[in-house]
Amino acid sequence: MSTASTVSTTTYLELSQEGAGAHKFYEVTVDGLVVTVRYGRIGAAGQTQTSTFATVAKAQAAAAKKVGEKVRKGYAPAVPGQRAPRAVTRRQVTSAPSTARAVAPVLWRFRTGSSAFGIHVDDERCWVGNQAGDVYTLDHDGGVLARFSLPDGVKCLVADDFWIYAGCDDGRVYDLSSKLPFAAYDIAADVDIFWLDIHEGLLNVSDRAGRLTVIDHEDEHQWARRSQGEHAWMVRADDRAVYHGHHRGVTAYAPDGGGELWHTPTRGGVLFGWQEDDAVYAGTAHRVVQRLSKASGAIEATYACDSAVYSCATSPGGRFVFAGDASSSVYCFDQDGTRLWKLGTGGGSALSMQYRDGRLYLVTTDGSLVCVDASEAAISAAQQGTVPAPRDVKLAAALPTYAPATAPAAVTTVTHAPAGAVVVECVQDSGGRLRVHVVSGDYDTSWNVQFPRAIREPGARYVVDHLHAAAGGFYRVRGDIRRLQ
Repeated sequence: MSTASTVSTTTYLELSQEGAGAHKFYEVTVDGLVVTVRYGRIGAAGQTQTSTFATVAKAQAAAAKKVGEKVRKGYAPAVPGQRAPRAVTRRQVTSAPSTARAVAPVLWRFRTGSSAFGIHVDDERCWVGNQAGDVYTLDHDGGVLARFSLPDGVKCLVADDFWIYAGCDDGRVYDLSSKLPFAAYDIAADVDIFWLDIHEGLLNVSDRAGRLTVIDHEDEHQWARRSQGEHAWMVRADDRAVYHGHHRGVTAYAPDGGGELWHTPTRGGVLFGWQEDDAVYAGTAHRVVQRLSKASGAIEATYACDSAVYSCATSPGGRFVFAGDASSSVYCFDQDGTRLWKLGTGGGSALSMQYRDGRLYLVTTDGSLVCVDASEAAISAAQQGTVPAPRDVKLAAALPTYAPATAPAAVTTVTHAPAGAVVVECVQDSGGRLRVHVVSGDYDTSWNVQFPRAIREPGARYVVDHLHAAAGGFYRVRGDIRRLQ
């Protein structure tokens, strides 16, 4: 559809395919010398890019070229709002009562109010994300520190060195490493996200159709592969490979997209994945966790549970293997597969888990973050029926809450850069894309900075607390972002 006036013209196109195909829009507006392109998943706000040209004729020619390219790819004129957004898959799980005779020694429990899949635990904090779009941070004793309010359900939380990312139902991946969360990646509209992992700035996405999609730090598509199976609930990555788990097993791909390294069928479809330095662990619908060699894909050990495995984790080096099943039980195995114990969670089934410093952290179907004392003494006492009374964590009355900035006006403005801060600038490249480069300090000014797209404006300068060089040849922001007036 094109609408014209003396001020501007807009062309709106859509590409929608049945099943798991594309479902996205592309809109081009010409307003004098300025061409604005907006694109994304149908029903979402999408991303916006703006370019300025020397003459009106050049602006109109550039817009016509963009529209022509999309039409040749199958896009067609449409009316915004007439086609409903494609449904986002949310994992449907059941949770039966535990058959274990004893309950795990839960130290504390925090109820988030909605079913939770996302968890990450580091030296300083515990992170939990739920399907209401809430991400909470807590200290290791259960004190609630802050809340991030994201636009849609959190599918998972992943860490890449210092940085914490939340993958959400709106198709975006948010960087939560500073007070101002921002959309670091915007996944293509035809990708129905199931799970994510990030390694050295490369985002790896597994989806409903069994595809693996890899996107770089500038949100640009690198490569994609379709695995043998569908419903890919597992993706893990390291320097050697990307490990993709789906309903027909686990497939390893070269990190540069050069091809398949190995494929191993598992005992049942993969529902969750974990990795250590030399092995990946697949929790399956057929009541097992299987350990696979990263080098060859060979199955090295099998850990038998009593119900479908929703989650798994290990202690450092894989010395102990933990699993959570669909019947609200949690297990611990020795490295060779010997079951050491099975206990009830005292709540729902564990949808994700992580072990750290003698504690096992679970997020469950009832939306709780649960801290279990996994020490030998505490487990032994629990097996004899002696457990501590779980402490229910309450929200603080004045809890700091942070939401993503959706416009430059939402960012705090300063008149000068504080001592030690770094100044970056939005620069338009030859292809019309807004990049961010460093303009102060001892940095490589040719490198791009991973930076919020929603607040980029040509020529705008921002002050950031710290920049860290990533292996892929770009900088990541850590700390607050302020606009330099």
